[in-house]
Amino acid sequence: MIQKDLKKYLNQISGQYTELRLQRNTSKKVGFIDGKLIANTSSSAQGVCARIYQKGSYGFASAPSMDDEAVRQVLQSAKENADFLDQRQSAKKPDFSVCPSTEESLRCTTSNEDVNQKHIIEFCAELDDYIQKKYPKLLSRTVFSPCLDMEKMLVTSEGTFSHQLTPHASLYFMMTAADKDGNPIELTQSLGTFGNFTEVFTEQESLKQQADELYEQLMRKCEGVYAQPGIKECILHPDLAGMLAHEAVGHTTEADFVQAGSVAGPYLGKQVASELVTMVDFAHTAFGKQCPIPVYTDDEGIQAKDVTIIENGILKHYMHNRESAAFFNTEPTGNARAFAFSDEPLIRMRNTVILPGTSKLEQMIESIDDGYFFTKTGNGQADSTGEFMFGIDMGYEIKNGKLGRPIRSTTISGVAFEMLKTVTMLSDDISWVSTGMCGKKQAIPVGMAGPAIKCKVNVGGR
Repeated sequence: MIQKDLKKYLNQISGQYTELRLQRNTSKKVGFIDGKLIANTSSSAQGVCARIYQKGSYGFASAPSMDDEAVRQVLQSAKENADFLDQRQSAKKPDFSVCPSTEESLRCTTSNEDVNQKHIIEFCAELDDYIQKKYPKLLSRTVFSPCLDMEKMLVTSEGTFSHQLTPHASLYFMMTAADKDGNPIELTQSLGTFGNFTEVFTEQESLKQQADELYEQLMRKCEGVYAQPGIKECILHPDLAGMLAHEAVGHTTEADFVQAGSVAGPYLGKQVASELVTMVDFAHTAFGKQCPIPVYTDDEGIQAKDVTIIENGILKHYMHNRESAAFFNTEPTGNARAFAFSDEPLIRMRNTVILPGTSKLEQMIESIDDGYFFTKTGNGQADSTGEFMFGIDMGYEIKNGKLGRPIRSTTISGVAFEMLKTVTMLSDDISWVSTGMCGKKQAIPVGMAGPAIKCKVNVGGR
């Protein structure tokens, strides 16, 4: 835990808008491949940074220390950098209005326990041993656990103070088998959420059950067929819906991307999806529970609030930091996040969710005569036009309203706002995915979720 009284520096940061942030990131990684320990690391990076706003220019500085001298130096350097930019920028940015100050004591944390590295190693080794003994004919197996604790303490010249500790633990296991022709076929399961390792992974039995299910899916995939290419009526598993919300829609509605010319720019207040679709970037609480990546106060000292991006098919809002809010003459939303003490905050999603509908998955499958149910994705990407392509690792044919043969790896693609207009059914439940890192300039943990979605999408085939 960071033991520092940041409030004592308030007299040093008065006069012009200033952010002073202390941060410590603690990372643990354990990995096994075929029973061999190939990753066993524990590291911590900490320091202080300051950002000063002057006449439309931000000056930023950081140092890998938290002592008083480091604080003094980064404040001085940030001021000098702001002065330098102010003298050389001809186009001035609009000033932002003063925001109400807030004070948050330590939030987000569930436990301050420092999990013993040996415990993680032994836990992963037991799971690996189970997979090896039960499924000895696998070509290879991997068990990997990355854990990240992010602790931030922030004070601003407006009087805002916050202290947040956000632990996050993940666990991945991958299996590779041979199909009838000897070709390697692989499948991965990822698990994880808010909390340290011992809080998230309390026992082995449920994980062994997950491994059994993954193996069964892998065996079906080995017998799978190739999907037929073309525009198909499909159901996207909730995990894919979450990725769609984040990658294909969410990034286009981050206000800095909008300013840079993203496809969402001309569509504010216009229909971009079916009336069934509502999408929200939740700050810290959703459906009465804490989100996987809770943000109560962002890294600009703004109280984080939920952002309804799409409401009943209409594009309603963008996600903002202070600067973009001033540009669009609106209020900041608390979406400014930085990964490390040496990073400036950027507009980033937190927990981006397509809200559930009213249909049952069984009803959705029964409504399709000839299509696909895509259940697992390994990767995905999108650009500022909303064009996306996701890799599909697992799925099934749908024939005459019933699940058919499993399929091999394929891709799906489309343009988000066009595809979302084809949505005709949403399941009445959602699932969260919070094991990934968003790579926008700085890799940072994000949460995403959604229901099963019935829509039309371009299938890549073989």
